[in-house]
Amino acid sequence: MIIGTLSDVSLATKVHPAMKTFFDFIKSRDFNELPLGRIDIHEDEIYVNNLDINGVDACYQPLEMHKQYIDVHIVLGGEEKIGWKPIERISTFSKKYNEENDCALTRELPDTYVTLHPGDFCIVFPEDAHAPAISDGKIRKLIGKIKV
Repeated sequence: MIIGTLSDVSLATKVHPAMKTFFDFIKSRDFNELPLGRIDIHEDEIYVNNLDINGVDACYQPLEMHKQYIDVHIVLGGEEKIGWKPIERISTFSKKYNEENDCALTRELPDTYVTLHPGDFCIVFPEDAHAPAISDGKIRKLIGKIKV
């Protein structure tokens, strides 16, 4: 997991060849002016989901895991907590991995939480089980998907 701010993405752009393309796209757009939903950057290799969601209580949010994509969570408005636990510590699954939607779920609790504010991002890799969208209010956010 990597946590940072949009004002300095220099480290983040070095972890995967597509990260620079992704962050250049993000920083050159006003997502409040763009429609909600999926926006393709480079076909299925790089895309972003433009979202306006209601946060959920931590006790209701399962940890999710992906194999095909790296997630980049970016908060535009509100505040979001994201739970984290390394996949190697997961012992039970409430939903086994489904290749079609690239997701597995567990009801195990995160080891730790990070709080993101507007302008913050969190990059989660396939080895990072994560529970996003934890908040007591609305969250205006982007979820980037970058093919591994």
